[in-house]
Amino acid sequence: MPRTEFSPAIFSRPVYPGLISQGAVPAIMLAEGAGAEALIDLALADASVMDRAHVIYIPARGDSATGARLGQLGAKMYHEAPSYAACLERYRKALADAHMGSWLYLAGSEGLIAQAAAEATAAGLPADAILSEHRGPVTRRMQCVHCKGITEEVATDPFTCAHCGRSLFVRDHFSRRLGAFQGVAIDAETPGIVPEPRSIQR
Repeated sequence: MPRTEFSPAIFSRPVYPGLISQGAVPAIMLAEGAGAEALIDLALADASVMDRAHVIYIPARGDSATGARLGQLGAKMYHEAPSYAACLERYRKALADAHMGSWLYLAGSEGLIAQAAAEATAAGLPADAILSEHRGPVTRRMQCVHCKGITEEVATDPFTCAHCGRSLFVRDHFSRRLGAFQGVAIDAETPGIVPEPRSIQR
């Protein structure tokens, strides 16, 4: 799956310029699903990037082949987890143990990159030591401004909040602190009148 190109019209959205090898330096690599392909491409371009890398991978459901390829790239440490939540403690420990000069490589969905980048900056990693590449679907991670619940993989506008059931308008505003876009009640002024959902554009 190729790297995703997003519309530049959403000014608050982070830029995902792609992964570029920093050589054989200490590194944490976190990828999910199609993001593994970005790490594989990175290692094929410069095998030394794996010499001191701690790789954490969240496979797509039913995909064991990609993880097997990723695990054979010669990383110093390699770990698979079923979800971001499941690998969070390991990821936090890797960040806490990281020395000055370490790099963070993130690849996968926008939701994963956003959450992992926010965690890294909160742990003290400089923003310019974080490299990211979006691979995968263009769905959004949304926060309901009313109940504060997070709905993952939103593909339509409006959408139904998974927590409070409100019909929400997808705002083109991205919160780096939350790692999510925000949704507001679409029928606040006209209760019950909700337009037909349409596919979210990039």
